[in-house]
Amino acid sequence: MRDFFTPPTETNFQAESNDTTELLKAWALTSLAFAIHMLGGNFQLISFLPKILAISALTCGIGFVLHELAHRYVARYFGAEAHFIAETRWLLLSVALAFLGWFIAAPGAVWHRGYLTKQQSGLIALAGPVANLLIALSFLLLSFFVGKASFWLLTIQTGYQINAWLGLFNLIPAGPFDGAKVYEWNPLVFGVTAVLAGGMVYVLPGFLSLSF
Repeated sequence: MRDFFTPPTETNFQAESNDTTELLKAWALTSLAFAIHMLGGNFQLISFLPKILAISALTCGIGFVLHELAHRYVARYFGAEAHFIAETRWLLLSVALAFLGWFIAAPGAVWHRGYLTKQQSGLIALAGPVANLLIALSFLLLSFFVGKASFWLLTIQTGYQINAWLGLFNLIPAGPFDGAKVYEWNPLVFGVTAVLAGGMVYVLPGFLSLSF
């Protein structure tokens, strides 16, 4: 079975019809893992799982899917073959660790091949974190139009928090993270995006007096 550091085979690139299945698998298991994490892995709160799972699917799960679709869209825009491949072992591990109160964000990755310039590769990598930051801003805007209804308020707060964090986390400039490819292409673009993401995580909620 593959992992993040093993390039896909020819079979993976030929299996274009499997993209939807792979994305749905990653969305479902990531949503479940985050929901269990939100409950602190507490079995006594298992009755709340359906509600929390719905919130997780609409925030964390959607955030991961749109992150990967952004990578795939930009890669294909530049003429590369690109497919999302779920990391089944990591997905199952994330569910297991969620019961211990830990959350590991490792649903899979978009793999692409074809001739790409350094700028194109950097833009493909940048697309994922930017997608999460835009999703976070969308949730932030929604917060001004939603009352104190607990379900929707919690959904919006969670959506902002997790997507802002995912945007920043994926900008780590090392290893397999998107930030490494963005930094290699253009340190200035990396720096500006990282500062914006950091501000959204650590500064903006407090500045706007939001209880995020």
